[in-house]
Amino acid sequence: MDVTEIVAELTEESLDLDAIVAGLSTADWGRDTPAVGWTIAHQIAHLAWTDRIALLAITDPAAFAVHLSDVLAAPETFVDIAAQQTLAEPADLLATWRTGRAELATALLGVPRGQRIPWYGTSMSPGSMATARIMETWAHGLDVADTLGITRKPTSRLRHIAFLGHRTLGYAFLAHGRPVPEAPVRLELTAPDGSLWTFGPEDATDRVTGPALDLCLLVTQRRNRADLRLSAQGAVADEWLDIAQAFAGPPGAGRPAAGEH
Repeated sequence: MDVTEIVAELTEESLDLDAIVAGLSTADWGRDTPAVGWTIAHQIAHLAWTDRIALLAITDPAAFAVHLSDVLAAPETFVDIAAQQTLAEPADLLATWRTGRAELATALLGVPRGQRIPWYGTSMSPGSMATARIMETWAHGLDVADTLGITRKPTSRLRHIAFLGHRTLGYAFLAHGRPVPEAPVRLELTAPDGSLWTFGPEDATDRVTGPALDLCLLVTQRRNRADLRLSAQGAVADEWLDIAQAFAGPPGAGRPAAGEH
């Protein structure tokens, strides 16, 4: 998919979440979400902060390199610290998020063809960066929706998250201190419209099947594997479902299974 199309879908994902939070009361912005220690305001602050850092990586790689050195001083806590520091009154926070995501969208479309964007432990194409922002926006938006008791309708944008989840399979093993498996894994996922999304070689012995929504919930660590309708065939596929994460950084704690809260 062309980067223009991916950025357009990132904009759509952001607008969907914007529509949920725009009319919230100040009290609702302060409600605790399933992410321990994070309110709805923290969720939006995190998105606003990450958009700003992604914009920095595009427009000033040298300054981003300085930021990376600061991150090394607190690799386990910098995300929480950044969200806390970005907090503001709801109206100001919403305006900051809106402005930042619009500036990032423009910057992503302006990256010269073939140029990579530095990021945490890697570098990304503009399309990959936009895909990662869709994943983050959807995942944090889900935390907001869960807090408010809202069920969001799955869309075709989940394909980006499923793709990213599959692409980061090796990273998930590395993040957990395990060797990257040589055996490929095939995903066969039922899309929201009932069609089939596939990732990985057709002749792979290791396979994961199930709803695309469930795979996205797993790789963003928004639901426990025990609560999802995902089937694994093969040892590598089975192990991956225990440690999958589509986001950069150290392994997340995940969410408890239903009934363990």
